[in-house]
Amino acid sequence: MAQISAKLVKELRDMTGVGMMDAKKALVEVEGDIEKAVDFLREKGMAKAAKKNDRIAAEGLASVAINGNTAAIIEVNSETDFVSKNERFQTLVKDIAEAVAANKPADMDAAMALEISTGTIENSLIEATQVIGEKISFRRFDVVEKDDNAAFGGYLHMGGRIAVLTVLEGTTDEEVAKDVAMHVAAINPRYVDETQIPQEELDHEKTVLTEQALNEGKPANIVEKMVVGRLNKFKAEISLVDQPFVKDPDMTVAKYVASKGATVKSFTRFEVGEGIEKREDNFVEEVMSQVKK
Repeated sequence: MAQISAKLVKELRDMTGVGMMDAKKALVEVEGDIEKAVDFLREKGMAKAAKKNDRIAAEGLASVAINGNTAAIIEVNSETDFVSKNERFQTLVKDIAEAVAANKPADMDAAMALEISTGTIENSLIEATQVIGEKISFRRFDVVEKDDNAAFGGYLHMGGRIAVLTVLEGTTDEEVAKDVAMHVAAINPRYVDETQIPQEELDHEKTVLTEQALNEGKPANIVEKMVVGRLNKFKAEISLVDQPFVKDPDMTVAKYVASKGATVKSFTRFEVGEGIEKREDNFVEEVMSQVKK
C-alpha cells in the first residue's frame, strides 16, 4: 500500500473540500495518485458536493434532543428556507441532534465523526448536499447536562427557526422548563441574571446613561440617581429572571419558577443564521449577465 502523507491529504482536501478521512481513503484507493483521487471522489459525488462550499448557507433549522440527563441543541444550515421544509433535511437535523445528545462530542471534529443512520455526520452532510442540491452545513452545537433533581425544557419556534434549551433546578417538571424556554424564544434575554453581566458592559452602559442624563440638563446630584435607576432597568431588561413572564406579565420569570419550587440554572438559544452575513443577490444583474453570454 502506498504511503500517504499528511501533506498530500491536505492538498486533496483543499482541491475538493471533502473531509480528512474521505481524502485519505480516496488516496489509498488509487495508490496516492492525486488526479485519480479527484476523479474517484467526483465519481462518488463527494467532490461535486464540495464545490458548493463557497456558497452562503444562512437558512436551515435548529433542534433540541434530550437523552436522560444530557441534552443537545444544534444548528444545521442550508442556502434557502425552502430546504427546511424538505423531509430528508428535517430527518438529518433530528438525527444529528440525537447523535450529539447520545455521544457528547468534545468538539466539532468529534461530532462530524459520529455515526447516524446514513453514515458519519460528515458523509451524511456531503450526501445531503449532493441530493438536495444546496450546501448543507452543521454549524454549531452545545451539550448540556443536568442532575436528577432538575428539568430540561426544549422548545422549537416556527418548526426550528429558533431553538431553546433551558435547565431548571428544584423541579423535574419539563412543562415548566418548556414554558421558560418559550419565554426565551420570544423575548431573547442575554443572561440568566444580573450577576452574569460583564462589568465592562455595565460600565459602558453607565457612561452612556450618564451622558444622556447630562444632555437633558439635569443637575449632577439628580443625574446620579437617574443613572442608578436606569441602570437597574437595563439589567432587568436583559436578565431572564427579572423579565415579566411572557405568559403572565404580572409576575417575573423568577417568581413564576419559584411558584413551582424551581430556579433557572441556564438557557441556550440558537436562532438560525444569526451572525452570518447573508449575501444580497442582485437578480437584475444576474439576469443581464446571462443575457450577455
